Amino acid sequence: QVQLVESGGGLVQSGGSLRLSCAASGFNLDGYRIGWFRQAPGKEREGVSCMSSSGQSTYYADSVKGRFTIVRDNAKNTVYLQMNSLKPEDTAVYYCAAVYSRMFRRCVMSAYDYWGQGTQVTVSS
Repeated sequence: QVQLVESGGGLVQSGGSLRLSCAASGFNLDGYRIGWFRQAPGKEREGVSCMSSSGQSTYYADSVKGRFTIVRDNAKNTVYLQMNSLKPEDTAVYYCAAVYSRMFRRCVMSAYDYWGQGTQVTVSS
């Protein structure tokens, strides 16, 4: 059974850091394009950061550039999102996603097949 499980969310003060993890089971992440998305209350889900299957191509939303870093560890079958200098506007449910593809596509929901259940990140001012 293909499954993605996020963890690492929580409550943090503005300026703080969190590292989200996304553990894959039932399949090997090697060969999969991966991504992190987020959805704030009343807003559409948006792409935060995506990475090609090779790890050589990455995308970051303008709002998180220089603050967030996506990392993949194929040996651990896990994807991470390191989030630094967090702001209240980063508050959202964060989801990881994956699709089997050697090609790098736009960081949009429709480009991904598998999704985790999400983890809540709340940044207080």
